[in-house]
Amino acid sequence: MLSVEVTERFADLMSRPEAEVPPDEVALLIAAHARPDLDVAAELAGLDRLAGGCWAPTLDALRPYLFVDLGFRGDARDYYDPRNSYLDQVVERRLGIPITLSILAMAVGRRLGVPLDGVAMPGHFLLRDRVDPDVFVDPFGGGVALDRWGCEAMFHALHGADVDFDAAFLAPVGPRVIAARMLANLRAVFVAAGDRTSLLWVLRLRTLLPGATPEDRADFASGLAAVGRFDIAAREYDEAAAGLGGPLGEELRRNAARLRSRLN
Repeated sequence: MLSVEVTERFADLMSRPEAEVPPDEVALLIAAHARPDLDVAAELAGLDRLAGGCWAPTLDALRPYLFVDLGFRGDARDYYDPRNSYLDQVVERRLGIPITLSILAMAVGRRLGVPLDGVAMPGHFLLRDRVDPDVFVDPFGGGVALDRWGCEAMFHALHGADVDFDAAFLAPVGPRVIAARMLANLRAVFVAAGDRTSLLWVLRLRTLLPGATPEDRADFASGLAAVGRFDIAAREYDEAAAGLGGPLGEELRRNAARLRSRLN
């Protein structure tokens, strides 16, 4: 699948109603921007086969199957390795971060008829059982089951005992939020690594998310300018400025003018 086709497919999925958006395909389309030769259809078929190996269509069977028998686990040693954010690499290496391991479990669960929702708790993505909403799963922690108190204790361990916990942190989130969080993670990874080329496709995908802001577009324009694509960057700054007023809009228009002056 060519890069432009992958991007168009991602945009198409993001435009659909949430119930029609498969998080596993979205995650694989993100991965395909890092590996243009990735066969998304083959990877989806691999998830079918993975689900076929589970001995029972229950959460109690799914957790030990993935996290004991198959050995999926959190990569605590090299958490920010970008491979941990690519679902195909998570399946191949049996290593990931909370959100990709959660997507894997949701994907296998959906194929088995075990409905799981993602939970975007600040600092640590979790799963929630749709049948029993008081049951949560921590894929990064070996698939351990948690109750609400256990989730709150995890939150305080991450953020400090004096930080207020909001019950809304445990609300289910849809594929669009999951995609946004994956891209935010990758943005941080590539900024820290100084990888401008990879950062550029991440910033582009962020502009395709529903609810993307003019600031997201300006961020993409900045990434384009950093790799010398001044003409396209200028257009993106103009588009971002059109959605903003006041001093920020004027600043973006000045950025566009400066870039165009470099083309002469």
